[in-house]
Amino acid sequence: MSIREIHRSTLQTWLTQSGLGGGQELALLDVRTEADFGKGDPLFATNLPLARLEAEAGDFVPRRSVRLVLVDSADGTAARGAQILERLGYSDIYTLAGGVAAWNASDGAGLPTFDIPGNIFAGSIRDLCATPSIDAKKLQALRAEGKDVIVIDTRTPAEFAQSHVPGAVNAPGEEILQRFLDNVPSPDTFVVVSCAGLPRAVIGAQTLIDARVPNQVALLEDGTVGWTRASFELASGPDTSRGRASASAAAFGTERVGQLAARGGISVVERDTVAVWLAESEIRTTYLLDVRSAQEYEAGHLAGSISSPGGQLLGVTYRTLATRGARVVLIDDDGTRALTTAYWLKHRGWDVHVFKGALPGFAALANEVSIGDSVSSSQLYEPQH
Repeated sequence: MSIREIHRSTLQTWLTQSGLGGGQELALLDVRTEADFGKGDPLFATNLPLARLEAEAGDFVPRRSVRLVLVDSADGTAARGAQILERLGYSDIYTLAGGVAAWNASDGAGLPTFDIPGNIFAGSIRDLCATPSIDAKKLQALRAEGKDVIVIDTRTPAEFAQSHVPGAVNAPGEEILQRFLDNVPSPDTFVVVSCAGLPRAVIGAQTLIDARVPNQVALLEDGTVGWTRASFELASGPDTSRGRASASAAAFGTERVGQLAARGGISVVERDTVAVWLAESEIRTTYLLDVRSAQEYEAGHLAGSISSPGGQLLGVTYRTLATRGARVVLIDDDGTRALTTAYWLKHRGWDVHVFKGALPGFAALANEVSIGDSVSSSQLYEPQH
């Protein structure tokens, strides 16, 4: 096919037109390696390296008729990617002339981070809500005085195991309400929420505040980076206390997230509605995302769903959601993690919904269903026996 190139100004216009939650859909894929992508990327780009493009394009960009722009280092990678996508049935493909360098040339919008919009959003939430904070030295002083304080690290278990503030417990962002009562049994405990830097700590702390937990809550300024900058040592290893949330903690999380979702106006949809949306795959993109842990997903999941743990989905949204203007449906085993994640995705402007009802044991579907297939409601979920 003839490769259609667009320039920076056109991409900027398309990004504006696509918006979130109702504009014309636009998928933007950066086909460079992950290492190169992390050095600077266009706003809203999703990294899908050329080596993975053929195998994974359908997960990231389910609708093959969507307007799709490929970005590279002006080395021909995008053109090769366009040929792969054409063979897969994609029909509206463009490449960015001059690649990332052309995008950055005007105002340096490509910054060394994996999710520029996520960082901007977290900063705006902090400013808007005046999220309380505490620096590392003040936190350490409270500990030295024997004050009742706990640090909750909202990163993934793998990140937590690599390094964390000594004594911290691990509760990824989507689980922070679900596990709260297990981690913080006393309403008198001062809760400090941490991550590696800022974004996930802001969202975690503000989730607790918005859910109106009875405790005083603050974020740790600059997270583990701020801790080491203050000349304190980090610990490593997994959270050995981490297990399945207790019944009382789960009930507390369900009650609190229900209030959160009600105030946020979160849409909860029946499986018949989801079936209709999936059948309309040539009209609009619908992502069906499982926000539980990767391990839970592997043990059993809805066929056609994509594993996207909620905390990471919030922290680096555009690693998964490549199509702006798409519809997003979130699923988990009891709704707590999905509702928590949906609350913040809606704040970010996504058209987000939660799959209705608890799914005990979260069994896999009896029949394999792909996102692009036409499906009936009975195919969406069948319990295992």
